[in-house]
Amino acid sequence: MPLILFAAPSLWPEYRDALPRALAEAGIKAQIVTEAPPEQVDYIVYAPSSPLQDFTPYTRTKAVLNLWAGVERITGNPTLTQPLTRMVDPGLTEGMVEWVVGHSLRHHLGMDRHIVNPGHVWDPTCPPLARERPVTILGMGALGSACAAALRGLNFPVTGWSRTPKPGNLHGEDGLRQALSTAQILITLLPKTPETENLLNADRLALLPKGAVILNPGRGPLIDDDALLAALDRGQIGHATLDVFRVEPLPQDHPYWTHPNVTVTPHIAADTRAITSSKVIAENIRRGEAGEPLLHLVDRRLGY
Repeated sequence: MPLILFAAPSLWPEYRDALPRALAEAGIKAQIVTEAPPEQVDYIVYAPSSPLQDFTPYTRTKAVLNLWAGVERITGNPTLTQPLTRMVDPGLTEGMVEWVVGHSLRHHLGMDRHIVNPGHVWDPTCPPLARERPVTILGMGALGSACAAALRGLNFPVTGWSRTPKPGNLHGEDGLRQALSTAQILITLLPKTPETENLLNADRLALLPKGAVILNPGRGPLIDDDALLAALDRGQIGHATLDVFRVEPLPQDHPYWTHPNVTVTPHIAADTRAITSSKVIAENIRRGEAGEPLLHLVDRRLGY
Protein backbone atom coordinates (compact mmCIF):
# COMPACT_ATOMS: atom_id res chain seq x y z
CA MET A 1 0.00 0.00 0.00
CA PRO A 2 1.68 3.26 -1.11
CA LEU A 3 2.20 6.00 1.45
CA ILE A 4 1.22 9.44 0.14
CA LEU A 5 2.52 12.53 1.88
CA PHE A 6 0.24 15.51 1.36
CA ALA A 7 2.84 18.26 1.77
CA ALA A 8 0.66 21.30 1.12
CA PRO A 9 -0.82 21.98 4.58
CA SER A 10 -2.85 25.05 3.63
CA LEU A 11 -4.65 23.06 0.91
CA TRP A 12 -5.36 19.94 2.96
CA PRO A 13 -8.90 21.00 3.98
CA GLU A 14 -9.87 21.14 0.29
CA TYR A 15 -8.39 17.71 -0.45
CA ARG A 16 -9.22 15.82 2.76
CA ASP A 17 -12.29 14.23 1.17
CA ALA A 18 -11.64 14.70 -2.54
CA LEU A 19 -8.30 12.89 -2.77
CA PRO A 20 -9.31 9.68 -0.92
CA ARG A 21 -12.45 9.56 -3.05
CA ALA A 22 -10.45 9.90 -6.28
CA LEU A 23 -8.01 7.20 -5.20
CA ALA A 24 -10.87 4.85 -4.35
CA GLU A 25 -12.51 5.50 -7.73
CA ALA A 26 -9.19 4.66 -9.40
CA GLY A 27 -9.02 1.38 -7.46
CA ILE A 28 -6.00 2.45 -5.41
CA LYS A 29 -5.60 1.45 -1.78
CA ALA A 30 -3.26 3.97 -0.23
CA GLN A 31 -2.52 5.74 3.02
CA ILE A 32 -2.60 9.55 2.94
CA VAL A 33 -0.77 11.42 5.68
CA THR A 34 0.34 14.98 6.34
CA GLU A 35 3.45 13.89 8.26
CA ALA A 36 5.65 10.81 7.82
CA PRO A 37 9.25 9.66 8.10
CA PRO A 38 10.82 10.65 4.75
CA GLU A 39 12.25 7.19 4.09
CA GLN A 40 8.71 5.71 4.08
CA VAL A 41 7.07 8.09 1.59
CA ASP A 42 6.16 6.77 -1.87
CA TYR A 43 4.54 9.90 -3.35
CA ILE A 44 4.52 13.57 -2.37
CA VAL A 45 1.54 15.74 -3.26
CA TYR A 46 3.09 19.17 -3.32
CA ALA A 47 2.66 22.92 -3.69
CA PRO A 48 5.64 25.30 -3.95
CA SER A 49 4.42 27.16 -0.85
CA SER A 50 4.98 23.99 1.19
CA PRO A 51 7.38 24.06 4.14
CA LEU A 52 8.97 20.95 2.61
CA GLN A 53 11.97 22.26 0.67
CA ASP A 54 14.61 19.57 1.20
CA PHE A 55 13.83 16.41 -0.76
CA THR A 56 17.14 14.70 0.01
CA PRO A 57 15.78 12.31 2.69
CA TYR A 58 12.94 11.11 0.46
CA THR A 59 14.95 8.30 -1.05
CA ARG A 60 11.95 6.00 -1.57
CA THR A 61 9.72 8.60 -3.24
CA LYS A 62 8.68 7.70 -6.79
CA ALA A 63 7.28 11.11 -7.79
CA VAL A 64 6.52 14.63 -6.57
CA LEU A 65 3.05 15.55 -7.83
CA ASN A 66 2.65 19.32 -8.01
CA LEU A 67 -0.79 20.82 -7.43
CA TRP A 68 0.02 23.93 -9.46
CA ALA A 69 0.36 24.30 -13.21
CA GLY A 70 3.44 26.48 -12.68
CA VAL A 71 6.62 24.77 -11.53
CA GLU A 72 9.18 27.56 -11.81
CA ARG A 73 9.41 27.88 -8.03
CA ILE A 74 10.44 24.26 -7.61
CA THR A 75 12.43 23.22 -10.70
CA GLY A 76 15.51 25.05 -9.44
CA ASN A 77 15.58 23.15 -6.14
CA PRO A 78 18.86 21.17 -6.25
CA THR A 79 17.59 18.60 -3.74
CA LEU A 80 14.69 17.60 -5.98
CA THR A 81 15.92 14.60 -7.93
CA GLN A 82 12.63 12.68 -7.98
CA PRO A 83 10.36 12.84 -11.05
CA LEU A 84 8.20 15.98 -10.93
CA THR A 85 4.79 16.40 -12.54
CA ARG A 86 2.84 19.59 -13.07
CA MET A 87 -0.91 19.92 -12.74
CA VAL A 88 -2.97 19.84 -15.91
CA ASP A 89 -6.44 19.93 -14.42
CA PRO A 90 -9.66 19.96 -16.47
CA GLY A 91 -11.20 22.40 -14.00
CA LEU A 92 -8.21 24.73 -14.24
CA THR A 93 -8.37 24.56 -18.03
CA GLU A 94 -12.08 25.36 -18.07
CA GLY A 95 -11.53 28.34 -15.81
CA MET A 96 -8.72 29.67 -17.99
CA VAL A 97 -10.79 29.29 -21.15
CA GLU A 98 -13.69 31.16 -19.58
CA TRP A 99 -11.45 34.03 -18.37
CA VAL A 100 -9.69 34.36 -21.73
CA VAL A 101 -12.87 34.17 -23.80
CA GLY A 102 -14.72 36.55 -21.50
CA HIS A 103 -12.07 39.25 -21.58
CA SER A 104 -11.44 38.75 -25.29
CA LEU A 105 -15.13 39.36 -25.99
CA ARG A 106 -15.17 42.31 -23.59
CA HIS A 107 -12.46 44.08 -25.57
CA HIS A 108 -13.62 42.87 -28.98
CA LEU A 109 -17.13 44.21 -28.40
CA GLY A 110 -15.98 47.39 -26.67
CA MET A 111 -18.23 46.62 -23.72
CA ASP A 112 -16.54 49.04 -21.31
CA ARG A 113 -17.84 52.10 -23.14
CA HIS A 114 -21.41 50.96 -22.50
CA ILE A 115 -20.91 49.66 -18.98
CA VAL A 116 -19.18 52.86 -17.85
CA ASN A 117 -20.93 55.72 -19.64
CA PRO A 118 -21.41 58.61 -17.19
CA GLY A 119 -22.04 61.07 -20.03
CA HIS A 120 -24.94 58.98 -21.37
CA VAL A 121 -23.34 59.04 -24.83
CA TRP A 122 -25.42 57.33 -27.52
CA ASP A 123 -22.82 55.76 -29.80
CA PRO A 124 -24.34 53.18 -32.17
CA THR A 125 -20.95 52.14 -33.61
CA CYS A 126 -20.96 48.38 -34.10
CA PRO A 127 -17.82 46.31 -33.48
CA PRO A 128 -16.32 44.20 -36.27
CA LEU A 129 -17.17 40.54 -36.48
CA ALA A 130 -14.92 38.11 -34.65
CA ARG A 131 -13.53 36.84 -37.96
CA GLU A 132 -12.16 40.35 -38.53
CA ARG A 133 -10.29 40.47 -35.18
CA PRO A 134 -6.96 38.58 -35.29
CA VAL A 135 -5.87 37.02 -32.01
CA THR A 136 -2.42 35.71 -31.12
CA ILE A 137 -1.71 33.31 -28.27
CA LEU A 138 1.86 33.02 -26.99
CA GLY A 139 2.22 29.56 -25.48
CA MET A 140 0.43 26.64 -27.10
CA GLY A 141 0.52 24.07 -24.34
CA ALA A 142 -2.62 22.56 -22.85
CA LEU A 143 -4.05 25.91 -21.73
CA GLY A 144 -3.13 27.84 -24.85
CA SER A 145 -4.49 25.14 -27.13
CA ALA A 146 -7.79 25.00 -25.23
CA CYS A 147 -8.17 28.79 -25.40
CA ALA A 148 -7.33 28.78 -29.10
CA ALA A 149 -9.98 26.15 -29.79
CA ALA A 150 -12.63 28.12 -27.90
CA LEU A 151 -11.81 31.39 -29.68
CA ARG A 152 -11.74 29.70 -33.07
CA GLY A 153 -15.16 28.30 -32.23
CA LEU A 154 -16.35 31.92 -32.09
CA ASN A 155 -14.71 32.60 -35.49
CA PHE A 156 -11.71 34.56 -34.23
CA PRO A 157 -8.68 33.94 -36.46
CA VAL A 158 -6.10 32.65 -33.97
CA THR A 159 -2.35 32.49 -34.48
CA GLY A 160 -0.41 30.37 -32.04
CA TRP A 161 3.27 30.78 -31.15
CA SER A 162 5.47 28.42 -29.15
CA ARG A 163 9.10 28.53 -28.12
CA THR A 164 9.62 25.12 -29.69
CA PRO A 165 8.18 23.84 -33.00
CA LYS A 166 4.61 22.55 -32.79
CA PRO A 167 2.42 21.55 -35.74
CA GLY A 168 0.24 24.39 -36.96
CA ASN A 169 1.96 27.08 -34.88
CA LEU A 170 4.69 29.63 -35.39
CA HIS A 171 7.91 29.42 -33.38
CA GLY A 172 11.27 31.10 -32.99
CA GLU A 173 12.15 34.78 -33.21
CA ASP A 174 10.94 35.22 -36.79
CA GLY A 175 7.69 33.47 -35.92
CA LEU A 176 7.26 35.68 -32.88
CA ARG A 177 7.63 38.85 -34.94
CA GLN A 178 5.06 37.54 -37.40
CA ALA A 179 2.66 36.52 -34.63
CA LEU A 180 2.87 39.91 -32.93
CA SER A 181 2.49 41.92 -36.12
CA THR A 182 -1.17 40.93 -36.63
CA ALA A 183 -2.36 40.57 -33.02
CA GLN A 184 -5.20 42.95 -32.25
CA ILE A 185 -5.68 40.84 -29.11
CA LEU A 186 -2.56 39.24 -27.62
CA ILE A 187 -2.87 36.50 -24.98
CA THR A 188 0.19 35.34 -23.05
CA LEU A 189 0.16 31.81 -21.64
CA LEU A 190 3.85 30.97 -21.52
CA PRO A 191 5.63 29.52 -18.49
CA LYS A 192 8.20 31.61 -16.64
CA THR A 193 11.69 30.60 -17.70
CA PRO A 194 14.91 32.57 -18.21
CA GLU A 195 14.05 32.65 -21.93
CA THR A 196 10.52 34.04 -21.46
CA GLU A 197 11.21 36.67 -18.78
CA ASN A 198 10.55 40.14 -20.24
CA LEU A 199 9.62 38.53 -23.56
CA LEU A 200 7.26 41.43 -24.15
CA ASN A 201 9.78 44.26 -23.97
CA ALA A 202 9.62 47.68 -25.61
CA ASP A 203 10.85 46.42 -28.98
CA ARG A 204 8.34 43.60 -29.17
CA LEU A 205 5.43 45.71 -27.91
CA ALA A 206 6.20 48.08 -30.78
CA LEU A 207 5.56 45.24 -33.25
CA LEU A 208 1.90 44.99 -32.25
CA PRO A 209 -0.77 46.85 -34.23
CA LYS A 210 -1.39 50.26 -32.67
CA GLY A 211 -4.11 50.02 -30.03
CA ALA A 212 -3.74 46.27 -29.49
CA VAL A 213 -5.11 44.69 -26.32
CA ILE A 214 -2.98 42.45 -24.10
CA LEU A 215 -4.39 39.75 -21.83
CA ASN A 216 -1.87 38.18 -19.44
CA PRO A 217 -3.19 35.26 -17.39
CA GLY A 218 0.14 33.44 -17.75
CA ARG A 219 3.06 34.75 -15.69
CA GLY A 220 3.78 38.29 -14.50
CA PRO A 221 7.47 38.37 -15.50
CA LEU A 222 6.62 37.70 -19.16
CA ILE A 223 6.03 41.45 -19.52
CA ASP A 224 8.46 44.31 -18.94
CA ASP A 225 6.21 46.42 -16.70
CA ASP A 226 7.90 49.76 -17.45
CA ALA A 227 7.78 49.09 -21.18
CA LEU A 228 4.08 48.20 -21.00
CA LEU A 229 3.21 51.33 -19.05
CA ALA A 230 5.08 53.47 -21.56
CA ALA A 231 3.32 51.74 -24.47
CA LEU A 232 -0.04 52.32 -22.79
CA ASP A 233 0.74 55.99 -22.20
CA ARG A 234 1.52 56.65 -25.85
CA GLY A 235 -1.43 54.60 -27.16
CA GLN A 236 0.63 51.82 -28.75
CA ILE A 237 -1.24 49.43 -26.45
CA GLY A 238 -4.92 50.21 -26.06
CA HIS A 239 -5.58 48.20 -22.91
CA ALA A 240 -3.95 45.55 -20.75
CA THR A 241 -5.94 43.11 -18.66
CA LEU A 242 -3.51 41.51 -16.22
CA ASP A 243 -4.14 38.60 -13.87
CA VAL A 244 -0.56 37.82 -12.80
CA PHE A 245 2.25 40.00 -11.47
CA ARG A 246 5.87 39.88 -10.38
CA VAL A 247 4.81 40.57 -6.80
CA GLU A 248 1.49 39.29 -5.48
CA PRO A 249 -0.64 40.70 -4.05
CA LEU A 250 0.05 43.63 -6.35
CA PRO A 251 1.37 46.47 -4.14
CA GLN A 252 -1.17 49.19 -3.42
CA ASP A 253 1.07 51.88 -4.92
CA HIS A 254 1.72 50.05 -8.19
CA PRO A 255 0.79 52.21 -11.20
CA TYR A 256 -1.28 49.41 -12.71
CA TRP A 257 -3.99 50.08 -10.10
CA THR A 258 -4.61 53.64 -11.25
CA HIS A 259 -3.84 53.47 -14.96
CA PRO A 260 -7.06 54.12 -16.92
CA ASN A 261 -6.21 51.48 -19.52
CA VAL A 262 -5.26 48.65 -17.20
CA THR A 263 -7.58 46.09 -15.65
CA VAL A 264 -6.20 44.19 -12.66
CA THR A 265 -7.70 40.83 -11.72
CA PRO A 266 -6.26 39.13 -8.59
CA HIS A 267 -4.80 35.91 -10.05
CA ILE A 268 -8.21 34.35 -10.59
CA ALA A 269 -8.04 33.36 -14.27
CA ALA A 270 -7.57 29.71 -13.40
CA ASP A 271 -7.51 27.80 -10.16
CA THR A 272 -6.80 24.17 -9.37
CA ARG A 273 -10.05 22.54 -8.28
CA ALA A 274 -9.73 19.81 -5.69
CA ILE A 275 -12.42 17.57 -7.19
CA THR A 276 -10.87 17.45 -10.67
CA SER A 277 -7.19 17.74 -9.72
CA SER A 278 -7.52 14.86 -7.26
CA LYS A 279 -8.40 12.62 -10.20
CA VAL A 280 -5.20 13.70 -11.99
CA ILE A 281 -3.15 12.91 -8.87
CA ALA A 282 -4.86 9.54 -8.49
CA GLU A 283 -4.20 8.62 -12.12
CA ASN A 284 -0.51 9.42 -11.78
CA ILE A 285 -0.26 7.31 -8.63
CA ARG A 286 -1.99 4.47 -10.46
CA ARG A 287 0.53 4.87 -13.27
CA GLY A 288 3.42 4.96 -10.85
CA GLU A 289 2.30 1.76 -9.19
CA ALA A 290 1.74 0.07 -12.54
CA GLY A 291 5.13 1.16 -13.93
CA GLU A 292 3.50 3.28 -16.63
CA PRO A 293 4.77 6.73 -17.77
CA LEU A 294 3.58 9.60 -15.60
CA LEU A 295 1.30 12.26 -17.03
CA HIS A 296 2.55 15.86 -17.36
CA LEU A 297 6.14 15.06 -16.44
CA VAL A 298 8.26 18.20 -16.15
CA ASP A 299 11.26 18.56 -18.45
CA ARG A 300 13.90 20.03 -16.11
CA ARG A 301 15.95 21.21 -19.08
CA LEU A 302 13.10 23.37 -20.39
CA GLY A 303 11.78 24.28 -16.94
CA TYR A 304 8.19 23.17 -17.55
